Amino acid sequence: MLPASLQTPAALVLLAGGLISCFAGYRVFRVVLGIYGFILGALFASSAMGTEHAMWMIVAALAGGVAGALILIAAYFVGVALLGAGIGALAASLLWASFGHDPGALAVILFAIAGALAALALQRYVIVGATAFGGAWTVIVGALALTGARVGPEAAARNNVWLVYPMHPAPGRTWVLLIWIALGIAGVLAQLMVTGKQKK
Repeated sequence: MLPASLQTPAALVLLAGGLISCFAGYRVFRVVLGIYGFILGALFASSAMGTEHAMWMIVAALAGGVAGALILIAAYFVGVALLGAGIGALAASLLWASFGHDPGALAVILFAIAGALAALALQRYVIVGATAFGGAWTVIVGALALTGARVGPEAAARNNVWLVYPMHPAPGRTWVLLIWIALGIAGVLAQLMVTGKQKK
C-alpha cells in the first residue's frame, strides 16, 4: 500500500477514474483499460515491496502501474475477455461468500472461463455493465478513503492490497452495497442512452 501521505491523492485518482469508468466507460474503453491496468499494476508492484522503503514502493507502484496500463491498452480485445473473466471470478466469490465460504480454485476458473466466453459474445453490454459497476465500486472506495474510512489502513494492516475492493462491508454498512448497485445502474443507463450511444 502507499504511504499515508499519498493516500489522499490516490483516493482522488480512484474517484476520478471511477467516475469516468462508470458513466463513459464504453466510449473511452481504452482509457478505462489504461486506468485499471495502472491501478492493478501499481497494486501488484507495491505489494512486492516492503512498507519500510517508501521511496522504492512509490517507484515500484509507478513502474508497475505504467506496465499494467500498457499491457491492458495493447491487449484491447483480450481486455474484453479478461474483463469477462474478472466478472466471472467476482460472481464466483460473491456466490460462495453468500454461503460464508471461499470458492475453490476450480470454481473460480470455471466461472472465469464462462465469463470470458460470455464477454466475447455480448461485447458491448459486458463492457457497459463491467465499466459501470467497476467504476461505481472504484468511486465508493475513493470516496470512503477521502472521508477517512478505514478500508485502506485495514487492508495495509492485513498486508493484503487486494482487499482494496472488499465485497463484504462491515456490519451496519450494507448501505455501501445499495449505493454501489444504484450507482452502477445509473452508469449503465447513462452509457446506453447517452455516452455510449454513438460508439461504433
